[in-house]
Amino acid sequence: MTGQVRTVDGRVAGRRGQATRQKLLDCLSEMLSSSPYRDVKVIDVARKAGTSPATFYQYFPDVEGAVLEIAEQMAAEGAELTHLLEGRSWVGRAGWQTSQELVEGFLDFWRKNDAILRVVDLGAAEGDKRFYKIRMKILNSVNNSLTDTVKELQAKGKVDKDVSPAAMAGSIVAMLAAVASHQRGFQTWGVKQAELKPNLAMLVHLGVTGKKPTK
Repeated sequence: MTGQVRTVDGRVAGRRGQATRQKLLDCLSEMLSSSPYRDVKVIDVARKAGTSPATFYQYFPDVEGAVLEIAEQMAAEGAELTHLLEGRSWVGRAGWQTSQELVEGFLDFWRKNDAILRVVDLGAAEGDKRFYKIRMKILNSVNNSLTDTVKELQAKGKVDKDVSPAAMAGSIVAMLAAVASHQRGFQTWGVKQAELKPNLAMLVHLGVTGKKPTK
C-alpha cells in the first residue's frame, strides 16, 4: 500500500503495519469468497492472517469496517469502467464492437469482485447508505457515460428525441448489473457464457442506438 494509513486510534501506520493491514484485508476478501458475510468473525480473519484479534482492531473497528474498506478499493477500480466508453463510436460495426467490449468489461469486473459485490448489494438492499453509495459509485461510472452517449446521438439525429437519455442509460446499467450478478444462474438455464455476452451486447446496442447492430 502507498500513502498515509492510520490506525483506529489515529496513529500513522509504518510500512510493516500497512503490510499487516493489507494482509488482513486480503484474508477477509478470500474468506468472503467461501463464507457468508455474517459468518465471518474477527478471530477467524486474524487467525488466517497469522496475527491476533487485537491487531485486527488496531486497524478496523469491526468486520464491517474492513469490508467497507475493501468495497471502497473495489469502487475505485470500478470507476475505470468508464474507459470502456470514452471516445468510442456507436456507428456501424464500431458500435457493435463498443457494445461487446462494454458487456465483456462489465461482466468480467463483476465476476472478479463477486464476493464483495454480493455484500455491497446486501447492504444496499437493507438500506445501509454507505454500501448504497459504493454501489452507485460503480454503476455511475457507466451510467453517466452512457447518458452522455445517448445525448450525443440524439444531437446528431441518430436517436429518437422521445428517448430519455438518463432513463435509457439507467435501464441498461441496471440490466447489466442484474445479469452480471446472475452469471452462474444462466448456466442452470442452459445458457453458456459464450452465448450470454453477444446476446447481452445486442440488447445494449439496441438500447443505446435503437438499431440492430451491424456485425
